[in-house]
Amino acid sequence: MSPAAADADPVSIDDPILAAGEAAAELRERYDELRRLESRIADLGVERVETAADAYRRAHRVLDQYEDDAVGTGDFGSYVQFEGAFANAVDVDDDTPAADAFAAADEAVDKRRLSERDFAAAREALEPAGEFVDLLTDRDDAVDEYRAARKTAKDARDALADRLAELREVAEMADADLDADVDRLREPVAAYNDAVREAFRSYYRSASARDMFGFIERADATPFVDIDLPPPDLRTYVDDHAAGEEPLPTLLEYADYSASKLDHYVDDPGALRTAVAVHKTYLDRIDAAPLTVEWPPAPGDELAYEIDELIPLVSRIADEETVATLRSIRELARSEAYERLRRAAAVRDALDEPELVLLRTGEIDDRVARAERTLRLVDDVLAETERE
Repeated sequence: MSPAAADADPVSIDDPILAAGEAAAELRERYDELRRLESRIADLGVERVETAADAYRRAHRVLDQYEDDAVGTGDFGSYVQFEGAFANAVDVDDDTPAADAFAAADEAVDKRRLSERDFAAAREALEPAGEFVDLLTDRDDAVDEYRAARKTAKDARDALADRLAELREVAEMADADLDADVDRLREPVAAYNDAVREAFRSYYRSASARDMFGFIERADATPFVDIDLPPPDLRTYVDDHAAGEEPLPTLLEYADYSASKLDHYVDDPGALRTAVAVHKTYLDRIDAAPLTVEWPPAPGDELAYEIDELIPLVSRIADEETVATLRSIRELARSEAYERLRRAAAVRDALDEPELVLLRTGEIDDRVARAERTLRLVDDVLAETERE
């Protein structure tokens, strides 16, 4: 195991598990707080609390509106309007919460002449009723916080479910021999792929367009080589015109020439532009990928059969060393060691280092169990905290 692997912290890849647990706990707290506030309001009577809060707000609006004009020897009309407006604002039933506060506030300004001190006394008298405004505000804030916590918990639950699926996939890979010498397989595959790409680039640059398309058509005829055939009109042009004897890079270069310049190189400039220019995307996309061996490679029988088909094709464009490397991969694919190497390669390719650590240390089953327990917990909390 490398030093990086030894130092890796498997817990770091379990953030969805931790996040889901924390989100569930937060949702529970927000739900309980909301229930506490709603229960308190219900005990007092929702309508009674709202009546007290509304009266408190009305009273403060009147105080704020008239204070400047109704004090001292100011506007008598404003004073009269204030007295009426304030009396109406604090006119509540005797069973309204903080009814005494409203009565005390009314008494504080029930005078022939008002001062700023009287307005301050009225505000002070109203303070007990402000509790019910705060109570409703706290309830509304708690609703918002509950909804946000529930959304967070749902999102965390979904992320955890995805993580659990990933962990289960990792657990299914526990059969892989992570100590297997994967380089025994990786090195010849990489060497072959590099060589065949270079051979294909060389062939693409040097072979005539007709030969290149003939090679592509022959490759397409083999079941394990997935390559795009040339468009019919382009194939027809290459077959019927002398320019088809030129390599494809040359035809692409011609397609960028002006009409007057192109007339010096081909017999029918219009035909070349029509056939080649419109298919630049296809021509630029031609590469050796269909001739390479994928990584991780296919199962042994499948890979051996694929290589049987590749050898005649690769022999046309590559040197013997490249073909020999391909044959060596086929021999390995038929060996008893191949599936162990391929399985190890597939697992190493599929997993990040922290996940490989879970497999190496044997902790993966514990992680799966932990994720499953947390998922059940989150589901229970979501069900228990659901509101209509």
